[in-house]
Amino acid sequence: MIPDWMNGVDIQPAPFSAGHHGKKGFVGKTIDGILGFLEEAFVSESFSRRAGLMQSLDPRIKLLSTLAVVFAASMIGELKVLVAIYLLTLMICYLSKIELWFFIKRVWLFIPIFAGIIAIPMIFNVFIPGDPLYTIMHLGEGARLGPIALPESIFITRQGSLAAVIFTMRVAACVSAVVLLFLTTPQQILFKSLRTVGVPKIYVLTLQMAYRYIFLLMEQVREMHTAKKARTIKSRGIIEEQKWVGGRIGYTLIRSLAMSEKVHMAMLSRGFNGEVHIMEEFRMRQRDYLAGAAALCLSLALLLISQDIIKL
Repeated sequence: MIPDWMNGVDIQPAPFSAGHHGKKGFVGKTIDGILGFLEEAFVSESFSRRAGLMQSLDPRIKLLSTLAVVFAASMIGELKVLVAIYLLTLMICYLSKIELWFFIKRVWLFIPIFAGIIAIPMIFNVFIPGDPLYTIMHLGEGARLGPIALPESIFITRQGSLAAVIFTMRVAACVSAVVLLFLTTPQQILFKSLRTVGVPKIYVLTLQMAYRYIFLLMEQVREMHTAKKARTIKSRGIIEEQKWVGGRIGYTLIRSLAMSEKVHMAMLSRGFNGEVHIMEEFRMRQRDYLAGAAALCLSLALLLISQDIIKL
């Protein structure tokens, strides 16, 4: 005999909640950002395997040429020269079989935008006097901000705006060259080329280990968040979520310390001596010498322009 209460069927939706209610919490958004970075890193590795101009060059030549051009570009104060350098990086990007829109986003969504924000104060006459372009406000005679004397009017100057644009374009040109190097060179080969040009092995080893194990860290974070969602029945407040994140950070730190000791002992047991070893051997070819000579000539020309030895 089945009781009546067992024959009843509840057709209402279950009150289960994964803690989101249609929206992602701060933990979910953070995880998505981490996984997005991971996917972007894998995409970057795929560019280095394409048959393009930069990919065909010796990594030592690419590294030294990029450093020389970046150093020379940082000395340039001519806007048209900086624009020409940036356009040159775009042309090399196209010849290296890299999508231009991806490359532009990769460059301009990070450092140059922040550089532009830093350069914003330069456009005002408070910092760089010059010819007015647009008046912001009129303060009157004797205006002060604490101990700092202010001009009668605050306006945007022509000289300051030009200086801000030059500063932003200089950063954009240098960052574009560096990003092009990273996109067209596998990370392990780039680390080995750093050693061949005299970078101390402790710095190369630190960079190599950080790059390799950041992917493991991302995977651990993803697993912890997935496990939490699988065990969450009722949503909690922001304070409780922050406490959970703080506890997981501490757990991850303890686990990383233990793993670092195990990895170090495993490396020593296999004969590790601090040097970066990969299967690929570097070999200079004629095009490598030509590319190095072209980069050297370009860097020398930029330095001569920066010293006003070459007039434009």
